[in-house]
Amino acid sequence: MYLTIRLLNRTVQYQMPTTTLSAPDRLDATFAALADPSRRALLSRLATGEASVTEIAEPFEMSLPAVSKHLKVLERAGLIERSRHAQWRPCRLRPEPLRDVAGWVERYRELWEGRLDRLDEYLKQLQEQPVEAEQAKGEQDRNG
Repeated sequence: MYLTIRLLNRTVQYQMPTTTLSAPDRLDATFAALADPSRRALLSRLATGEASVTEIAEPFEMSLPAVSKHLKVLERAGLIERSRHAQWRPCRLRPEPLRDVAGWVERYRELWEGRLDRLDEYLKQLQEQPVEAEQAKGEQDRNG
């Protein structure tokens, strides 16, 4: 009984629209969706333009239901959206979550570049110190 209740609760939790999630939760959902290489490949396919599920699945060696499941994960993460035009249900890429990821990564890139620049300066100082010490010793030997 517990397992059934837990599964139902998880289903409800993951079917919430991403617009109601906080920014960190949206970021988590985006990273979780991007963690799978198949989903990243599906996104790459959608980067060329909107397509139906059948068109998206065509170049991949996986079943149509498997592709649909991956697309649902991407849709819940807000990375794609589906629309309906008569019988055609195209999927299209939504760039907003990717911009959020890029912004998050950019903040850490700036942080690490600053740290690496300081490390580079420190290593240069360490490399110059033995040269300066040897020069000072050489002058002492000549003077001394």
